[in-house]
Amino acid sequence: MTLSKTEAKQLLERMIFEETHPQDWVEDIWTLSAVHGENASKLLEAFYALIEICPEDELKDFLQSLLQEKLDIPLRES
Repeated sequence: MTLSKTEAKQLLERMIFEETHPQDWVEDIWTLSAVHGENASKLLEAFYALIEICPEDELKDFLQSLLQEKLDIPLRES
């Protein structure tokens, strides 16, 4: 499996936020609670920062382990 950082980011966003855009998720939480909304905003910033600093190979390995866990099937290397 070969992934760019952009593809890895998109896959992680879909796994975490499902059909909701990440910024919409933050705003939804903010609507419920300003304190939790601020924490959600910080969490989203950290999420994006970690993706940026993480090497592509490590992102790929991390995603592969998450997908194997979720699907309970091994992924083939490309």
